Amino acid sequence: MAITILAIESSCDETSAAIVKDGKVLNNVVASQSVHQEYGGVVPELASRAHQQNIVPVVNKAMKDAGVLPKDLSAIAFTRGPGLLGALLVGTSFAKSMALALDIPLIEVNHMQAHVLAHFIEEPKPTFPFLCLTVSGGHTQIVLVKSPTSMEVVGQTRDDAVGEAFDKAAKMLGLTYPGGPLIDKYAKEGDPNKFDFPETAMPELDYSFSGIKTAILYFLRDELESNPEFIKENINDLSASIQRVLIDMLMNKLRKAAKQFDIKEIAIAGGVSANSGLRSALQQHKQKFGWNVYIPDFQYCTDNAGMIAMAAYYKYMENDFIGLDVGPLARMPI
Repeated sequence: MAITILAIESSCDETSAAIVKDGKVLNNVVASQSVHQEYGGVVPELASRAHQQNIVPVVNKAMKDAGVLPKDLSAIAFTRGPGLLGALLVGTSFAKSMALALDIPLIEVNHMQAHVLAHFIEEPKPTFPFLCLTVSGGHTQIVLVKSPTSMEVVGQTRDDAVGEAFDKAAKMLGLTYPGGPLIDKYAKEGDPNKFDFPETAMPELDYSFSGIKTAILYFLRDELESNPEFIKENINDLSASIQRVLIDMLMNKLRKAAKQFDIKEIAIAGGVSANSGLRSALQQHKQKFGWNVYIPDFQYCTDNAGMIAMAAYYKYMENDFIGLDVGPLARMPI
């Protein structure tokens, strides 16, 4: 009998459902939330309400498009964490209720592990062990991936995530939320060396992005005092310069990790892995250092249930199930 799993993702502001059958992800249905744009960031309460509105139609569409009936399901999987507690609670409650009603196993998935395993949805797939730079609005980590269910964080941010740095910098530039993609857009027309911003030095393989945000804030404040049109006149060069320094910070530690662990299998994952500048930098390193580089399809970079489904399949194969008493976790280390 085929192993068919329904996966649900609701960690932040994307309500998503996907079906995986015998290790192949059949679809990836995502409902985004535009309500947060006017607030310049995700509002947890509004996200929770939107998940409640979206989850039933999203799950129905995923199952209908895959031609799967409730009786065909082998298990239900859901994102347990990390994420916004209220948002996670919607997906967790739905998954637990459906698993109880159908009397089938329940699988909890670590959101960050799922980002890494997005690389196994489509070819080419990395070989073990490999390093994965996971970069998003909430996390920045270098993960040593030993197997689908064995991962170790060898470097991470001590404060803010790089995705947050992108979005906060964009907000300083007067761009709308989410600002990271807009910085990427304007950077393509700008000079990445026009403005210098100091990189934060951290020990070993760790990162820090709080300092760079402060440096950008003070730089813009000083420039605007003498020229109120400074940002408008230099939006492309500012975007390119900010993007360049953030990517340099990421790649410096990734190079160090590759050398330290003597690994040339290098992957990126998470929302910021959709950034064209980061993708370009990774390809340049591929040529220079002989890395085998793996970059997921755009639809599997941001939060999605396809990656949750892939992670759940590997857990199913190891009979890694949980009981109905398990709740969501806002913080959940790999």
